[in-house]
Amino acid sequence: SNNLLQGDVRGAGNTAGRFVINSTVGILGIWDPAAALGLEEQGKEDFGQTLGAWGSNSGCYFVLPILGPTTARDAVGLVGNMFLDPVYQVTHNTEVADRSYSEHNYWYYRSTSSVDFRAKNIESFESVEQNSIDLYASLKSLYLQNRAKKIANSTSAVETQNDSDWEEIEN
Repeated sequence: SNNLLQGDVRGAGNTAGRFVINSTVGILGIWDPAAALGLEEQGKEDFGQTLGAWGSNSGCYFVLPILGPTTARDAVGLVGNMFLDPVYQVTHNTEVADRSYSEHNYWYYRSTSSVDFRAKNIESFESVEQNSIDLYASLKSLYLQNRAKKIANSTSAVETQNDSDWEEIEN
């Protein structure tokens, strides 16, 4: 849905095609036959990226407990993501196949994905922590550069930077 909101019809088609192929031929997503058919994963789009593509400024940077770094725009995007997430729609006080789900199931799902992300990137986090002079400034810079790259749908950080990113230093 975020691909469509950003006007990226090709990306939406790619995502829908991957879903159909992987949920059927890939037996509910266990395998990824869509990649073999040329439908490579392009990364997940979120509502914060959609707001950025619409021209919204990022706003202030801050760190939310448990959820981690964000900006004002991305915090608003978190709310949008929740309502656009199909897992939230299924688990938000509904019944599926005579089984009742409640909203806390959604938060279990989100928590486990956060733990999984942390586990996959623990070495990178430790490296940044050991090698940075100011950890907060380093994480802020990394987060803002990553978000700019995702909003521009860029594969290179160089494409998202320009000379105005650097301030002049007066002696």
